[in-house]
Amino acid sequence: MEHKNVSSRSTTDKALRLNLDEKKYGTIVEIGAGQEVARQFFIAGAAAGTIAKTMSAYDMKFSDAIYGVQDDGRYVSKSRLKAMMAQEFDLVLERVGEARSKTSRYFAYAATVAAKSFNRDNECHAWCGIRIQLYPGAEPSNIKVHVRMRDDNAEAQQQALGVLGVNLIYAAYYYFENPKMIIDSLTDSIKPGRIEIDSIEFLGPYFEDIDNKAINLHLIRSWKTRAVMFKADGSVGVPAEMLYKKNVLTIRGSFKPVTNLNVDMIEQGKKAFYEREGMNEENTLTIAEISLNDARGHDNQVPEKDLVERVQLLNLLGYNVLVSDYTRYFSLRAYFRQYTKMQIGIVVGMINIAQIFDEDSYKGVEGGILEGFGKLFPDNTRLYIYPELNADGELREFTDVKVQEHLRFLYRHLLENGFLHGINTSNIDLFKIYSREVLKQLREGRGDWENLLPEPVAKEIIDSGFFGFKKARR
Repeated sequence: MEHKNVSSRSTTDKALRLNLDEKKYGTIVEIGAGQEVARQFFIAGAAAGTIAKTMSAYDMKFSDAIYGVQDDGRYVSKSRLKAMMAQEFDLVLERVGEARSKTSRYFAYAATVAAKSFNRDNECHAWCGIRIQLYPGAEPSNIKVHVRMRDDNAEAQQQALGVLGVNLIYAAYYYFENPKMIIDSLTDSIKPGRIEIDSIEFLGPYFEDIDNKAINLHLIRSWKTRAVMFKADGSVGVPAEMLYKKNVLTIRGSFKPVTNLNVDMIEQGKKAFYEREGMNEENTLTIAEISLNDARGHDNQVPEKDLVERVQLLNLLGYNVLVSDYTRYFSLRAYFRQYTKMQIGIVVGMINIAQIFDEDSYKGVEGGILEGFGKLFPDNTRLYIYPELNADGELREFTDVKVQEHLRFLYRHLLENGFLHGINTSNIDLFKIYSREVLKQLREGRGDWENLLPEPVAKEIIDSGFFGFKKARR
């Protein structure tokens, strides 16, 4: 990943600037990876001007006694982070609020971490956050981030989190009017590839105008992560939690807007996917995926507002959504394989099969199309192929795919070994639906296009004026 260096200030410079500002005061509590954030402030000097208390409650009973037991029973979780921030912030106000200057602005930084364990291949991640007063006497606001650590040893992971913690505290105070700058600065002084930030949340009175869906998309464009997941209820999800021990069925599309054809592809794909032994709705996550890139890997520069509208409409239909910067299907498969060892199904159209067998699509891949196929079909991954109409208006199915002569045996190998599966269409008239035509029509106002979309989708477009829908004048 490319690294955006927002500030020329070093970690020590940032910590020292905070330490020398007598108006900023608070606590730092860290569980699971030492006290690296606090250490950065002590190294910088004059830490007594900023830090009221540092603490690490490693023993579970001690931790539960201080912060309570969360409903999910987990220690490295968003709910535990929330409890830590709330408890520590309240204590700061209670114990020093009356004694310090009325111009003080208080904070509580917290982190709960699962770092690399000795001799174990565990998931290395952390929830980090800050509860902060942005003005004296103001109600506090919160910033929470989920971080995955990529270093292969605990010491390096701890060091990276120490720098990130200073960056977060610094950005919360000095960049609070620009949430995108907050995100950009989180990896200052951290080399690319060491950490991934796959979720961020802004809450509280100062951040009321922030759309958390839109701001999370900036994580991709600022190279903090390759993809952001949204749950069916519209909230931002953590991939490792959503995909844990789940089969995955995904479909890529522009979904601008999601049409009855898109829905039929998804539902027919699910029907075929569940025919496999042990597969069902309960153990499978269905995900609609939107790539930011065109077929050649260039960012289409789609505005975040536009993407949020597409996500919202897919959520209305009960679908989880992934927005990514992946271009090739094998990269998408590799993303899911980070989190689950179970079955992966990818629903595609016939045009997608043509792209997958287009050798030009593998420029820059050292092993070309063979390497691409090796990465797409290594284990428990299958394509579910929706048919299309030929020039004569007849159905053309996946067994009729025409590939270049020198690739025909590769196609036959995939076919005969069960990597390719055909799925049905419920209505041949669905092939008359084209998203670009619907988009053109809806900008002229209400009309027949409404019948080409699921009813709740059409209603939301009309009610909210999505995609430039032209509302009638009163």
